[in-house]
Amino acid sequence: MELIKLSNGTRLVLYEMPYLRSAALGVWVKNGSRNELRMNNGISHFIEHMLFKGTKNRTAQQLADEVDAVGGQINAYTSKEYTCYHTRTLDEHLDISFEVLSDMRFNSNFDDAEVKKECNVIAEEISMYEDLPDELVHDILQSSLWQDNSLGYPILGTKDSISQMSGQSIKQYFDVNYRPENTIISVAGRFDRGFVLDYAERCFGGAPVAEEKPNTIRKAVYTPCVTVKEKDIEQVHLVFGFPSLKVGSEQAYTLAILNTVLGGGISSRLFQKIREEHGLAYSVYSYNASYTDVGVFGVYAALNPAETEKLINMVAQEIKNFSLTEEQLVRAKEQLKSNYVMGLESSLNMMSAIGKSQLLLGRVHTPDEIIVKINAVTLPKIEELKHQIFDFKRMSLSAVGCVNEVALRGMIANVV
Repeated sequence: MELIKLSNGTRLVLYEMPYLRSAALGVWVKNGSRNELRMNNGISHFIEHMLFKGTKNRTAQQLADEVDAVGGQINAYTSKEYTCYHTRTLDEHLDISFEVLSDMRFNSNFDDAEVKKECNVIAEEISMYEDLPDELVHDILQSSLWQDNSLGYPILGTKDSISQMSGQSIKQYFDVNYRPENTIISVAGRFDRGFVLDYAERCFGGAPVAEEKPNTIRKAVYTPCVTVKEKDIEQVHLVFGFPSLKVGSEQAYTLAILNTVLGGGISSRLFQKIREEHGLAYSVYSYNASYTDVGVFGVYAALNPAETEKLINMVAQEIKNFSLTEEQLVRAKEQLKSNYVMGLESSLNMMSAIGKSQLLLGRVHTPDEIIVKINAVTLPKIEELKHQIFDFKRMSLSAVGCVNEVALRGMIANVV
C-alpha cells in the first residue's frame, strides 16, 4: 500500500494486485448528509445524481457509454459522512476511468432543466423507501437517536428540501464542499505505478479551492428513544439500538467478533434461536454502524405483529446471556478472517477498503495487520465490551407496522 499527496493536497492511495486483470478507481469525498443543514438536506445525494447528468465534454449518455463500451462498471453512492464515485475495468482501460471520473468531478453542468428532472427522480426514490419498511425502520431509528443533529438527517433529504434546490445552489454547495483536502483517490488492482501517478496528477491535481469554508459539524449525542411509524402492512419491522463504537476504535475487532456470533449470519445465535428454533421471523440479524464520533449497534427483525412481545423478550435474553467459550472464540475469529480476506480478493472491494479507511481514519491497515488485531481479541475483552454496549437502560427501539407506540413501550418495560 502506498500513500502519495498530489500537488494540490489531494491524497492518492494505491494497492497493487498484479495477479488480477482488473483495476478499480474511486473518488472519495468526505461530504454526506451530515454536512448539510435542514434546509438543504439531501443536497449531497443530489450532487451524486447530477454528476452523471452530463459535463462540458460529455453528455449523460456518453459518460455511461465510454465505460460500458469497454465492459467496465461505473457507479456512485452517498452515505451520512462521505460520497464515493467508482469504476472497475480491465487494467488496460484504467485511463478511461480517470478521464471520465475527472470530467464528472470538474466539468459537470448542473443545468437547471436537469435539476428539475432529477428532483422528480429523487422524489420517486424517497417514495420507494417509504414503501420499504425494512429500510425505513433504520432511518427512523437514526433520526430519533441523534436528535437535532445532522447525523439524523435522511441521506435522500425530503421532498420539500430537494424541491427548493436549483442548479446554482447545488453548484455553490459542490464548490465549497468538494475540496482537495477532503478528497481521496484510491486505486487497487493491476496497474502501472508511473502511469497512475501521471494520470492522477493530470486529472485530479489541479482542483480549485473555494474561499468559503464548509459547515462545521457538531458532535452527535446518543439519545435513547422509542419511535413508531404505524403502517398497514403484514409484518412489524423492529430495530433495537444501543450506543456503540466510533470509527477507528481499538475495540472494533472485538465488536466485529461479538456481532458475528450474535447476529452476523445463519450460524449466529439470533438466527438459530429466533428463526430456526422458534420460527418467529424470516429475517433477523445484528450490525454495527460507526461514525467519526459515535456509533450504534442494531438488531433487526421482521415478524407477525402478534409475536412482537415474544421476540423482544427473546432478543433481550439472548443478549443478556451472551457468552463465549475459547473454542467458540477461535471459530469466530476464523470466520471473520476468512470473510475479510476473501472479500479483499476483488479490486473493487480493496479499492473501497483503502479509500474509506484513508478518508475517515487518515490511515490504512494492511490485511496482515488486521488479522493480527483479530487474533488479539480475548474472552475478557468481549465480556468487557458486552457490558459496555448492552446497557438496557439506554436501549432504543424503532418499529414500522401495525403496532402502537404505547403498547410497544409496555412490551419493553420489563427488559429495560
